[in-house]
Amino acid sequence: MIKLAPSILTADLGHLDDQIRAAEAGGADYIHLDVMDGQFVPPITFGPLVVEAVRRATTLPLDVHLMIVDPERQFEAFAEAGADIINLHVEATPHIDRLLRRLHALHKRAGVCINPGTPLSAIEEVADVADQVMLMAINPGWGGQKFLPAMLDKLQRLRGMLDARGVRPDVEVDGGVKANNIAACVAAGANVLVCGSSVYNREASPRENLRNLRGAAEQVSVRP
Repeated sequence: MIKLAPSILTADLGHLDDQIRAAEAGGADYIHLDVMDGQFVPPITFGPLVVEAVRRATTLPLDVHLMIVDPERQFEAFAEAGADIINLHVEATPHIDRLLRRLHALHKRAGVCINPGTPLSAIEEVADVADQVMLMAINPGWGGQKFLPAMLDKLQRLRGMLDARGVRPDVEVDGGVKANNIAACVAAGANVLVCGSSVYNREASPRENLRNLRGAAEQVSVRP
């Protein structure tokens, strides 16, 4: 099933409750939170306290993306704050297998993330441990970046690798997902789509944008 995960990175944080309710009204499946520490990526965003606040504002699953160095020092705080899915970058730790298994022990869904320039082989050995594999379709950091077209081929190869190993984690795409490319992402193998500036913008309400995105994504499944 296709799942839409609006990211609050481009939301109006001064009216976060309203922004989350608007996403819920539009049929969001998750709320996505981009945590950045100013080291793994240049920007700094927020920490566990914001995750706690979002947890109080919604019953939707919280899909937390940790773009931080040494995630082994921090991930338990995000689990305690109410995250349901915690996504860790393979580039950020030499202990990705251990951390994914620790997340399971904490009764959380465990996600592994991979940057555009990182080969798929970096996650092959933990594909059977992860509940979700996130492919970055931009170089992580700032919101509003354009989707890197070469990531569609990488997405197809990722899906092929997972199928060959006989594992079926969710495949999430994060970065530059818009109404004009979301169907291509689904066709290439994604079933979870992170949508930031394509949901929170001045062109339409989050509710309208999410409905348009879902309509575009579902064209793949209804095509004969």
